[in-house]
Amino acid sequence: MSLMDLIAQADERGLAASGLACLDRCVPLLGGDDEVLRPLWSSLADGGAWGEYLDRARTELEVIDPGRAGDADGDGDADGEDEAAVLVRRMLAAAPDDPFAPDLREWADACSVAALRIHRLLDAAAGDTDTCPVSAHREGRTEGISPLVAAELRRQVTVLELLAGRGAGGLRPALEVSTEGRRVLRAVVSRRARGRS
Repeated sequence: MSLMDLIAQADERGLAASGLACLDRCVPLLGGDDEVLRPLWSSLADGGAWGEYLDRARTELEVIDPGRAGDADGDGDADGEDEAAVLVRRMLAAAPDDPFAPDLREWADACSVAALRIHRLLDAAAGDTDTCPVSAHREGRTEGISPLVAAELRRQVTVLELLAGRGAGGLRPALEVSTEGRRVLRAVVSRRARGRS
């Protein structure tokens, strides 16, 4: 089943976890602490104060005004890492204040696209080889896909499958998948920083 099919079939918890996981993996681009989004994961498990935790994360990561969200698939104001950071900010700014909001599927879908674009922007191995649009990868066409993007695609699929198969019981392993991806992206950001110095 393609990533787009999984998103289309996901329930509210699966959609919220999917969008949150995409955002969580990309937090290193905002210089955020690894635990900054942990309360949001907890709120999906125990019905806690999602909106309050979301506001706290926006403040800590200096993404305060949801009106700045724009289109998560739009163009950034710079290239490479700067554009990637813009996309992360848009993901967080656009997050619904209610994890069961009517526009949750739209947000989860936008986060999926943005996270794949971010990984493509940061993948030094991509060059001009990954010429397929991100939408094609989400539909299951992976020819020429770059390594970092392929890994992110697998993680997105895995998170949705875990939530579809286990319900709330899939949250912990989904968080573990996200944590692994965050470590990978943090290492990529660190390598890029060393390369510039």
